[in-house]
Parts: sequence; C-alpha cells; structure tokens
Amino acid sequence: MALTNKEASIVLGMASRGDPEHDIAAYFGVNQGRVAEIKGGAYGSIPMAPAELLPPTGSPGPKGRVLRAYAKDALKALADKGADGIAEAIKELEAGLKRFDANES
Repeated sequence: MALTNKEASIVLGMASRGDPEHDIAAYFGVNQGRVAEIKGGAYGSIPMAPAELLPPTGSPGPKGRVLRAYAKDALKALADKGADGIAEAIKELEAGLKRFDANES
C-alpha cells in the first residue's frame, strides 16, 4: 500500500521525534519496510510534518482497544438511559479521546 506525500511527511516527523518504526508502520497499517523506504528517500524530498500534525506517541493498537472500550461504555449509557445518558456518553468519549491522545514514553 502506497502512502500519500502528506502521510510520508508524517512518517518523517514521527521518525524524527524518535518513534519506533513498528509504531509508525502500525499507525498507517503498513509494514516497516514502507517506513524504511520513506526514511531512505523513496518519496523524494518531502519535508517532515511539524510536531502539531503528528499523532500521539505509542503503539496505536492498545490505544485503539482502550478507546473502543470507552466508546462501548458510551453506547451502553445511551442504550440504557436514552437522552438521560447523553452527558454520561459524552464524558466517556472525552475520556477515551484524552487517553488516546496522550503521548506515551
């Protein structure tokens, strides 16, 4: 699967930040060879994305599983409480996104 130039610039930014190649590859759903190609210049002279456009650090798999659990709790609140569960569902989703967006060391 080929990545766009914009995605390649994010790969370069993540690599410059020190993210492991396997985390970068997992974020885009590609193998580490694609990341190595981009780092090696296979996409030409592409500028790296600025820090504010980079995803949070850490493997996306565990982050996605945690976010999924929060989303399930939000749906349960809505299913069980209807309109009375909206505030609870919003809190669950906000908490899930906060955890997902947190940088990991």
